[in-house]
Amino acid sequence: MSPFDVTDALSLAARHGLHLSADDVTVNEAGLDYRVVLASDDTGRRWVLRIPRRSDVSAKTGDELRILDLVGPVLAEDGIAVPRWEIHEPDLIAYRALPGAPGLTLNDAGEPVWHMDPADPRYARRLGRLLARLHSIDAERADAAGVEVRSPDRTRRAWRDDITRVHDAFTVAPALAGAWAEWLDDDSCWPDHTVMTHGEIYPAHVLLDEDGAVTGVLDWTTARVDDPARDFVIQYGAAGEEMLRVTLAAYVDAGGRVHDGLAAQVEHLWNAAPVGYALFALITEKESDLATAAAMLDPQDRPCSR
Repeated sequence: MSPFDVTDALSLAARHGLHLSADDVTVNEAGLDYRVVLASDDTGRRWVLRIPRRSDVSAKTGDELRILDLVGPVLAEDGIAVPRWEIHEPDLIAYRALPGAPGLTLNDAGEPVWHMDPADPRYARRLGRLLARLHSIDAERADAAGVEVRSPDRTRRAWRDDITRVHDAFTVAPALAGAWAEWLDDDSCWPDHTVMTHGEIYPAHVLLDEDGAVTGVLDWTTARVDDPARDFVIQYGAAGEEMLRVTLAAYVDAGGRVHDGLAAQVEHLWNAAPVGYALFALITEKESDLATAAAMLDPQDRPCSR
């Protein structure tokens, strides 16, 4: 694959009426679905260009726009911004950059660069309050806005179906398969309610000011009404069990609802991350993605069967 050329992105923006300077252009490759380019117009205003990596991504943008319309006014009550798209086309989404900067980016070698500490208790508490505000949007309100809604039963069934699909496509280590089966059968882990969730809320998608306050949240591609535990998973993976407890305490203090098995569910969802990556690999059908998924699912690295 040829290397990405930022001039192609600027030319794409110009074709849609947005003229940006080639000076001070930055590229963020962290997303699996979009390549993100930041550039300035002739007034110095920064713009964000989201360029889809695959056609299946473009097909979902209408859903994401409805999500932004729903969550934007709610998060704004706490001074947290979400993107407001000014260009919405199959090959490009563009909007004025939000205040703040992401807590995590990738360097030119594709390696993570942290601009904050996910184990900082101040960040954990801020994340907890943010999630309490987001999760205050209930299923009925989201459904009325045209956003996908999964009931508790559907959430559990979807995981069962996804795991079955992965089993059918790949070799899964017996220990991993056994752990997933026990999890699926453990009633105590699964939620008795679902709420509006982001789905991939972590420092690459969270904007922070110089003092570490949350100023915005990006990339709502995977958002839907679902298990509230899904929004704590990456924080648990990045910062550990102690910071999960701090996050949950702030969440409860801000009005969030926690069922007894939520912390355990967060850990199970983290351990089920190979399922999500395997499903992604089946969409892209790239050999590198399939090989990575196979290695995650079976430590002995036996070949996948498709």
